[in-house]
Amino acid sequence: MTETPAEAPARDYRGTVFLPDTPFPMRGDLPKREPQWLERWERLGLRARLRAQSKGRETFVLHDGPPYANGPLHIGHALNKILKDVINRAAQMSGKDADYVPGWDCHGLPIEWKIEEEYRDPKGKYQGGRRKDDVPVLEFRAECRAYAAHWLGVQRDEFKRLGVLGDWEHRYATMDLPSEAAIVREIGKFLMNGSLYRGLRPVMWSPVEKTALAEAEIEYHDHVSPTLWARFRVLSAGAADLAGASVVIWTTTPWTIPANRAVAYGPEIDYALVHVEGVGEGSYLVPGEMLLVALPLLPQFERDAKLGAHTVKRVLKGEELAGAVTAHPLRGAGYDFDAPLLPGDFVTTEAGTGFVHIAPSHGEDDFNLGRQFGLPVPETVADDGTFTRWAPGFEGLHVFKAHDAIYAACERAGTLVAKARLTHSYPHSWRSKKPVIFRATPQWFIAMDDANRIRAKALEALDATHFVPDMGRNRIGGMVATRPDWCISRQRAWGVPIAVFVDKSTGEPLRDPAVMERIIEAFRVEGADAWYQPGAAQRFLGNDRDPAGYEQVMDILDVWFESGSTHAFVLPDHGLPFPADLYLEGSDQHRGWFQSSLLESVGSQGVAPFKAILTHGFVLDEQGRKMSKSLGNTTAPQDVLKQYGADILRLWVMNSDTAEDLRIGPEILKQQAELYRRIRNSLRWLLGNLAGFEESETVPYAELPELERWVLHRLGEIDARVRKAAEDYDWAGVVPEIHNFCATDLSAFYFDIRKDALYCDAPDSHRRRSARTVLDVLHRCLCAWLAPVLVFTAEEAWLARFPDEQGSIHLTDFPFVPEGWRDAALAAKWARVREIRGVVTGVLEGARRDGLIGASLQAAPRLALPAADAGLLDAEGWAEVCITSTVTLETAEETAAAVAEAAPGAKCDRCWRVLEEVGESKRHPTLCRRCDAVVERR
Repeated sequence: MTETPAEAPARDYRGTVFLPDTPFPMRGDLPKREPQWLERWERLGLRARLRAQSKGRETFVLHDGPPYANGPLHIGHALNKILKDVINRAAQMSGKDADYVPGWDCHGLPIEWKIEEEYRDPKGKYQGGRRKDDVPVLEFRAECRAYAAHWLGVQRDEFKRLGVLGDWEHRYATMDLPSEAAIVREIGKFLMNGSLYRGLRPVMWSPVEKTALAEAEIEYHDHVSPTLWARFRVLSAGAADLAGASVVIWTTTPWTIPANRAVAYGPEIDYALVHVEGVGEGSYLVPGEMLLVALPLLPQFERDAKLGAHTVKRVLKGEELAGAVTAHPLRGAGYDFDAPLLPGDFVTTEAGTGFVHIAPSHGEDDFNLGRQFGLPVPETVADDGTFTRWAPGFEGLHVFKAHDAIYAACERAGTLVAKARLTHSYPHSWRSKKPVIFRATPQWFIAMDDANRIRAKALEALDATHFVPDMGRNRIGGMVATRPDWCISRQRAWGVPIAVFVDKSTGEPLRDPAVMERIIEAFRVEGADAWYQPGAAQRFLGNDRDPAGYEQVMDILDVWFESGSTHAFVLPDHGLPFPADLYLEGSDQHRGWFQSSLLESVGSQGVAPFKAILTHGFVLDEQGRKMSKSLGNTTAPQDVLKQYGADILRLWVMNSDTAEDLRIGPEILKQQAELYRRIRNSLRWLLGNLAGFEESETVPYAELPELERWVLHRLGEIDARVRKAAEDYDWAGVVPEIHNFCATDLSAFYFDIRKDALYCDAPDSHRRRSARTVLDVLHRCLCAWLAPVLVFTAEEAWLARFPDEQGSIHLTDFPFVPEGWRDAALAAKWARVREIRGVVTGVLEGARRDGLIGASLQAAPRLALPAADAGLLDAEGWAEVCITSTVTLETAEETAAAVAEAAPGAKCDRCWRVLEEVGESKRHPTLCRRCDAVVERR
């Protein structure tokens, strides 16, 4: 019996396929790997090497707005520093020398507040038994310095962990001794040019912190204020029927009544002379009395004061009230002075009664009107918010607890009309979160409109400044145009003192360059502590002046002046040009650092310290709410680093429109991690398919297939976008476009199409070499474009292909992308190809659902094309693009249409295409012709 020979086992062709090969792992494991990259860059001396290789290049200077050295970083810090780092790195890779000097703001109230909290803490090192006023000033300043130094170190390490590259070794701090000397040198310039003066005017005052506050130190919260309607009885007036009547005022600050010295009216407002005939229950009005109220506000007044039946005797224009005199509402209780009626252009009929009571000590409009008409400015409120002896009957009472006493006093005097409560937006100190008051005190100011024309010059400088976004121009311009003189004095201890002596005989500040130079030199060696040493006055005044004849000013400088003057010492001390190319901070800095820097620089040097200003929004939670510990909705950057890594946080920043408010939270971070995964997979696929690539494989551009030239066209478009962002600092949409390019153009289209050629073509095939030529360019471009953003991942992807102990993607520039790669006609053609491909893939998806086919390679669709599309690709080209085994072309009347059909033939064991030619080869009967030839050559 003859045995049938055993069938030969099927051959495994997997070893003949050119599958991707790379050490670049699928998982980033960023929290573990990123610190290793930081250590490597430290060993390389990355920043020093960048500076050495950049000598002679055009410089780029982003001057760092100093964060406050007080506590660990929050998510807003991360946003700010990451955005700065991306812009700096992009400028460097654009061919510039972009050195970055990070800095810190170290003086001021927040740190004093922390030290005082430690004094008061019963569980602290002083067990609550220490008062600031009992601590020698130099000892207190030393504690503040140590506190700031600690947090500066913490924040520096946290910024470095975010991947921020800078001159950390030579960072600047406003408390450095040379910095303090430079700051006092800057205020000395204003002293010498006459713009610095001491004057009395109302400023925002914090009774809790006992100091004046800048506008930038104010935030607004809802606040419940007591309100008061009060009578000012007319003592004399031009019209006889006004004598004996009462002017009614309305105020949300009853505590300012003791400081009242006048009443303002609107000259063009219509006022009603009202005869009271009936009153409601509980009303303080008296039938038979005559009242003056603005006519448009009379209906509301009727409700507020429970006014019943009444008659409007006549209506008069406010100008008729000129020269009238009223009595203070507390007349007979220590306030026996007259309150004249004065015209005020700030009086409106939006609320109240159309009359404004004027307390020159407690309001900007009040003060200016009082100065115009020579009104006294009584000091009725002390620095702690309590009434002084100039407020008889209320001495020692805190202003925020005074309303009941004021109501009672007015009621006794017969001048109380009504009282209520109002919830409204009210200024609070952003540090203590407590309400502030307007209080007139002697302060030091820098004049905006004297001979130095700081305001006018500042507005001219803003016209020449580039803003990103441009809306910032109007915002800061409006603030500068309307701001008062700059109050630069603070009544605190931790800061740079206003190192000025005042001649007691004249009240004028001493303007002696020799004295100022002695102060500057002492500060350079000893720091600002020199001002507080015993004998400082004699030391600085010199032997030819008697210290007894001079007041040594002990106020410190507004910290906004300090940070605003940093350009004057950071840039020259680090060999950087002035003005800086860019200032970049949050949008709140239009009234903060941008403005203080502008005013300081214009006042001292005549020009703005910046060429451009970029602002970013604030960080909110996922629901768009402000972050708050009480809500439990904060996102700490430290937690993000532990869970995801810095590159995910950096990707979140650059995927956002930073000109608007940004949102962050667990779900958003998960989304960013997914976006990162797609980008990483694109890089991994590129690296895997470039294994063993050599320059000799490169195909010249003119010989590349259209598909490859289309990819290069897209690279040209993105390169232009990246370079424009680097030049204009506007990165909105750039990183999303790069991600979309990776996910849509590459992974879902180009990579999908070229897998077959890369895996199965012969190594020397033109199609495979062309694809690898483009993959080489893609890898170089993507690594470079992503390097400013994904600083760790880009380095990993670069060195995975170009291992070099001394190498780094961050030592390279953006690669040159020829302008000739841009081809609009080719782009339009392939846009149409992709539209038609979508028609085919849609039909194939339906066939897959119906069970006709499994994978697309099992299909051989019929594709009908209208005449206009007939020449786009041949049948083989359409099969390649649609990833089918074959395509049959037909003619359509109007629109492209496809019909799915199963491919005839057998499946190639190597490339998986279904072709009728499979089985022709006796050597490899399960392969197609292409695969048979490739396997034989191996």
